[in-house]
Amino acid sequence: MTDPSPSAISELLEKARASIERYEPAVAAAKMQQGALLIDLRPADFRAQFGEIPDAIIVSRHVLEWRLDVTSAWHLEELRPDGPDQEIILFCNEGYTSSLAAYQLETGLGRSGVKDIIGGFAAWQEAGLPTIPSV
Repeated sequence: MTDPSPSAISELLEKARASIERYEPAVAAAKMQQGALLIDLRPADFRAQFGEIPDAIIVSRHVLEWRLDVTSAWHLEELRPDGPDQEIILFCNEGYTSSLAAYQLETGLGRSGVKDIIGGFAAWQEAGLPTIPSV
């Protein structure tokens, strides 16, 4: 998706990407093997159509902040209570939503360990990394 002219959202995306660390798919896969949480933000219809990444945690974007706030009653069980710097890698279909979400978590919740995957699920799949059909 290429924005032909400068817009508020393209400027916000640029600011977000300048602020967060982004991983190539192979690096994200290696980080996951080292204990990073990989979180799939894609809607159910995308997962059904394109598949999933094994062991990725599915979190709907509209509840992401509640699920990644260790002080929230609705936080993910996988979060370490002492770990606002726990490495969390977000991905969406192509890497736009995940960049904005990582930036929001960093600036809004102080979660400095949040990254995203450059190119999202599409790049992961294109790199030949493991995927499974959606169930």
